[in-house]
Amino acid sequence: MYRSTVLPTESTRIYPRGGLDVLSREEVAKFRDASTGMHDLLRRCALAVLTTGSTSDDPRAAQELYPEFDIEVHQQDRGLRIDLHNAPATAFVDGELIRGVAELLFAVVRDLAYTAIELVPEGGRDLGSSVGLTDAVFDLLRNARTLFPTDPNLVVCWGGHSISREEYVYTKQVGYELGLRGLDICTGCGPGAMKGPMKGATIAHAKQRKHRPRYIGITEPGIIAAESPNPIVNHLVIMPDIEKRLEAFVRIGHGILVFPGGVGTAEEILYLLGILLREENAHVPFPLILTGPTASAPYFEQIDRFLRLTLGEAATSRYEIIIADPAAVAKRMMAGIRKVRDHRIAQKDSFFFNWSLDIPLAFQQPFVPSHEAMAGLDLHHGRKPHELAADLRRAFSGIVAGNVKEDGMRRIEAHGPFEIHGDSGMMQSLDALLRAFVEQRRMKIAGDYRPCYRVVA
Repeated sequence: MYRSTVLPTESTRIYPRGGLDVLSREEVAKFRDASTGMHDLLRRCALAVLTTGSTSDDPRAAQELYPEFDIEVHQQDRGLRIDLHNAPATAFVDGELIRGVAELLFAVVRDLAYTAIELVPEGGRDLGSSVGLTDAVFDLLRNARTLFPTDPNLVVCWGGHSISREEYVYTKQVGYELGLRGLDICTGCGPGAMKGPMKGATIAHAKQRKHRPRYIGITEPGIIAAESPNPIVNHLVIMPDIEKRLEAFVRIGHGILVFPGGVGTAEEILYLLGILLREENAHVPFPLILTGPTASAPYFEQIDRFLRLTLGEAATSRYEIIIADPAAVAKRMMAGIRKVRDHRIAQKDSFFFNWSLDIPLAFQQPFVPSHEAMAGLDLHHGRKPHELAADLRRAFSGIVAGNVKEDGMRRIEAHGPFEIHGDSGMMQSLDALLRAFVEQRRMKIAGDYRPCYRVVA
């Protein structure tokens, strides 16, 4: 439990901008009604934004520190009004809400309300088909104003929120090299490897006098409370679930860098490789680079062994590993993005959304990590690599839920650890990988880690 210390708070009233300031009366009414129906979710996500920069990865920490916080969305003829009650004082300067925090707060209201109003079957949405789900991802990104018809220049950076100081410094160095070359950054919006590349890029963009750089953070309701947005994010998008979040990354990104991380990072790697290993995507260029400082070389060697054992040698052709060379990483990424640009032109595909990438329904359907679902995953050799990758991704997703998502944590508290079953060799390799994550303190930022899973051969 957390100390009952009373922390300073402020109350205020704000008027949203950025797409929420010019609304019809009908739209305002819909937004108000939607916010009323999902008040608890809105409150939790808003509190996460108001504690931007928090180093805790416990989704319940902020709620216990600010138990009196509340948010209300009101209807006015000129648009919406948001009332904040007992909000963290750290989000204010001289009684005024920090502008960047206010913008992220508007994004929370915008995305949650849009999902509740527009992304529903009752509105004619076909959320049971692959095409329908991709359209939903596109519409949410467009509504969030993150799609720009410019030359390909967006690098998605994946990596853990709990990393060493040396690894964090390295992510900043890579971000700096990317920024010098005019590349924008997209991450999961949290701390650690999600903050470092953005921080490095801000210096490089300032040096190059780059106007309107993009630091896009893509999250989802179950994650944002545990990984509050870092202060550099200037475009926040909250997708409805982890599957749409992952699809958003690969649809808008022109290349992906993977820094050291834990189970969430492993989930992301498996998601992308599972898609790229499909025959339908064999011709689609998509630069994927795994990188870290010298001390992280054993980490990537273990990841590489696990991928070879589970997905086969073919998987290694879709990624490369570069150790301790930020400039080389940036140069290779630039070369890869040039190939992406040429391919998009040849295929008449858009620069801002990768329509040509084939993502099957198995990678798009939301996975609810119950104990029954986790135990029923088919983790055996003999399956097609992309099919096995889909279930391995779900296994890691379940562990993420048990580690940092409130619903998952409550399931573990009520019923004990998830059980993961599969082939003996595969389970031994998985267990070794997870044990390494625990020993390297990649599962939790602070405190002792208690596993939410049990691997059964």
